[in-house]
Amino acid sequence: MGFFDIFKKKKNDEDIEETEIYEEKNVSESERESESESESVSVSVSGSKSESKNKSEKEVQSKKPVEEEKVKKSGVFGRLKKSISKTSGKIVGGMETIFVGKKEIDEELLEELEELFVTSDMGVSTTMKIIEDIRSDVSRKILKNPEELKKALKEKLISILSMENELVKTEDTPYIILVTGVNGAGKTTSIAKLAKMFKEQNMSVMLAAGDTFRAAAIEQLEIWGERVGVPVVKQKAGSDSAAVIYDAVLSAKSKNIDVVIADTAGRLHTKENLMNELKKIKRVIHKEMPDAPHEILLVLDATSGQNAVSQAKAFQSEIGATGVVLTKLDGTAKGGVIVGIVDELKIPVKFIGFGEGMEDLKPFDAREFVEALFGAEKNADNNN
Repeated sequence: MGFFDIFKKKKNDEDIEETEIYEEKNVSESERESESESESVSVSVSGSKSESKNKSEKEVQSKKPVEEEKVKKSGVFGRLKKSISKTSGKIVGGMETIFVGKKEIDEELLEELEELFVTSDMGVSTTMKIIEDIRSDVSRKILKNPEELKKALKEKLISILSMENELVKTEDTPYIILVTGVNGAGKTTSIAKLAKMFKEQNMSVMLAAGDTFRAAAIEQLEIWGERVGVPVVKQKAGSDSAAVIYDAVLSAKSKNIDVVIADTAGRLHTKENLMNELKKIKRVIHKEMPDAPHEILLVLDATSGQNAVSQAKAFQSEIGATGVVLTKLDGTAKGGVIVGIVDELKIPVKFIGFGEGMEDLKPFDAREFVEALFGAEKNADNNN
């Protein structure tokens, strides 16, 4: 199943039912046409050539979407590779510098790697795990030289980041996504980009302006709603955030909307009253829909480095985030924080943002990310 397939399940069932009804209505017509064809004893040669030509054209057309998809994926990978060049320069470029002139793996090299990973915002705990695993492999003669070590480190990062991260599956509609995070992390723009992605999957989307503590937040979400072409449920600034989101859920149910994406106040993870507001929102949604919210996405700014890990710990303990949206990877060398978040907190990264464009938010793929990280090393600038 694909990343978004859960949302299509009911629609596919409905499409199948409609197809069956259509086929039943037209079965008699098909039978009559079949009888008419059986009575015909001659076929036009020109007609045969025309059918052959049409068949060839259809085959060519059927190949186009596949080729276009390959080009699209290649373009996204290229943008990702370019966007994370600073992080690549810090981590992979740093590794290359350490390995220069080294023919074997000694303790000095491992200590330099340890310092590199810590300063790359992977976190002390995660760094120690990686280094100890490498040290063990070296002692057992599994790894013998820096070239083998580099390959092993690449696979180690892929292993850490390869946590199941598909969206929670359900048959409920609407599908409720609660978006949380501190101000400045890119929450509002991420919501707009998410809405666009769901629309591209042929789903109807509604936004809920739940950040009622900041007047500008409501206006910003309205603007994004207009750009993407989705309705926004709102109340005046200062209104009860839970009430706004509850209204959105009821409205979506009555209008058969597929997905509701709810904004929440940009809160500091240290503010107890604001965290309690999030818990209230969860309770209100749960009362109307027992299995909702289906996703609680925490938007984190990659440029904040280890502070993003602290935020994730607080949100996870208070409200139980189901996944992370890591933004602003294009403007920092601190992208290594993604490794620490997944390893320490066991929270999957579900989406990554690597640019300001509407196309620059995508479902996270661990192998693709690490391939881009290592593939960008030659053009990366090894600077903070």
